[in-house]
Amino acid sequence: MARIVVRGTAIEDPPLARFLFSNTGMAWFWLIVRVWLGYQWFEASLHKLASPAWMQTGAAVKAYWERAVVIPPQGQPPIAFGWYRDFIQYLLATHSYTWFAKVVAVGELAVGIALVLGVFVGFSAFFGALMNWSYLMAGTASTNPVLFVAAILLMLAWKVAGYIGLDYYLLPLLGTPWRPGRIFGGPRRAHPAPA
Repeated sequence: MARIVVRGTAIEDPPLARFLFSNTGMAWFWLIVRVWLGYQWFEASLHKLASPAWMQTGAAVKAYWERAVVIPPQGQPPIAFGWYRDFIQYLLATHSYTWFAKVVAVGELAVGIALVLGVFVGFSAFFGALMNWSYLMAGTASTNPVLFVAAILLMLAWKVAGYIGLDYYLLPLLGTPWRPGRIFGGPRRAHPAPA
């Protein structure tokens, strides 16, 4: 049970939050969310990996960025924040699309595979959310808001979201940055039984 003490009073997580994000009985629910989200990333990567516009020239990202930074004669520009538009214009000016397209395609594949297999779910979901956030910042809604919310929820549920997956073995073995696992001399405890 997560809690902090503020001026002598214990402040605990709400029971619903403990149930959703810390109870291994919810692992089946998070398995469904995780595999669905992973499949979305995996499927999105397949056409990119087979396309020369993504894997050779970067022309697909270049065209996307060019549309994102153009301010239409009337109405709101696709990128609402000037600093982000400047960042995309810098990437265009430095021809970064040639390598960035490959990073996107391979990143989508890696996030998809990691989520489906349940490998470092919180970490994998973070990078998926980062990609969704980037698409949203560039003015592309599509399915990104739903995928972003699913990724945030998986980050919150990281302890149990990979319980039915490879995290069941990896987390006790490798540990976390704040608590090393068995390989790094951490405690040798049994994994908790499902609640």
